[in-house]
This record gives sequence, C-alpha cells and structure tokens, in this order.
Amino acid sequence: MKWALYLLALCLLATASFAQEHPAITALPNSIYVGADGKFESAPDTAVIQFNISVQEDSPQSAYQHASKEAEQVRQVLHANGIEPNVAHIGFLSVQPMYDWKDRKQRVIGYRVTTDVTLKLKDFSKIGPITQQLADANVSETQTLNYTLENMDEAKNKAVEDAYRRARNSANAIAHASGRSVGELSYASVDTFENPRIVAPRMARPMSAMANAAPAPTEEFTPQAVTVTAHVNALFNLK
Repeated sequence: MKWALYLLALCLLATASFAQEHPAITALPNSIYVGADGKFESAPDTAVIQFNISVQEDSPQSAYQHASKEAEQVRQVLHANGIEPNVAHIGFLSVQPMYDWKDRKQRVIGYRVTTDVTLKLKDFSKIGPITQQLADANVSETQTLNYTLENMDEAKNKAVEDAYRRARNSANAIAHASGRSVGELSYASVDTFENPRIVAPRMARPMSAMANAAPAPTEEFTPQAVTVTAHVNALFNLK
C-alpha cells in the first residue's frame, strides 16, 4: 500500500512538472491551435579548440612542475601564431594521488596534475598550425574542435521567426479552407535547439611521427554550417 501511494505521488509530481513546462491549452471556440518547426543556418564565426594537460610524477611538486612546463609549451605555440595566452581559458586545475589498487593498503604510486584549456579563434586559418604544433609538442593526448556562432541568441531569434511564420501560414491555410480568417495571436510557446558541429578528437602524436605529416585535417575544407532549430506552438483567434 505504501509503495502504491509513493508511485501515485510521483505520478502527480511528474504531471504537475510537465504542466508547468507546457501549459495545457483548452479548446476554445473561434480559435485555431497550430505548431510548426523553423530553422536558421549560418556559417560559423568562431572555432573552439579544447585540449587537456595531464601529467603524472612521483610527487605533487614534480607533477606540478611538469604541468608548468607543458603549459609553457602551450604559451609558446600561441605566441608563435600571434595569439596572446590570456585569450585561452583554463577551466580547472586538479592534483590527485594515484593508487596501486592491487595493494590492499592502497599504496600511493604517484600524483597526477590535470587541467583543461579552451581556445576560441576567429581566424580559421590558424586552426591547422595550432593543432599541428600542439600535437608536435605532445602536450595533450586529445584535441577537440567544434564550430559555433558568437551571437547565438540572434540565430535563435531568427529560427523562432521562421517557425512562427510557418505556423501562421498553416493557420491561414486552415482558416481559408473553412471560410474564415486568422485574427490576433492569443498564446504561443517556443523551444529552440542548436546543433554544434564537432570534429572528432584528434590524438596527439610525438614530433618524430609528424616529421613528414600531411596537411592538417581541416586545411582547405569549409566548416559546416551551424543550424539552430525552433518549434513554435501558437493559438490564434478566428475572425
């Protein structure tokens, strides 16, 4: 009995939560309720390169010093490409002991220092050299590249406008078929979604393996467009 009451309470809470997110629309006379999808596509204006620095040594001091040397290599790569290091952002810095789990006493065998770095670029011509030089320096095991829009809010607004235009057209078609016309908007709900374009992580390789390397994977290619979609539900009065 207690479990039944518990499940009933969960159902009521879930129903209430859903009702708050998407208010129920009661059918009203002389009105029309329609939904439509819209989208906005644009060439990206920002490239985001993400990578991590992760080193392990016998002591926290040694690990920290090793990480500092790796960070200095990153600074040199940025300077070599005309970029100030303060443009890059560090998300976190952690120092963690590493244990030998085969030992029942969980003996500490070393310390790992980890940090992640995010770099945003407007000049896409620098993507290839930077990713290549980071790989040559063997700073990070992986690099992730994705493209986005700096002003995403404006793109979302255009996607909403497209969805509303489609919803209005659908309402006009239904009203025309019934010998009526569409009046003013009475209610609307909006949902927007963005689809970032992500290039798969690239494994960093030692400098010796890069001696006769081919051009960077992104070279001479055009970044795929950023697409923002929106869904609009609208309630119109009928004349």
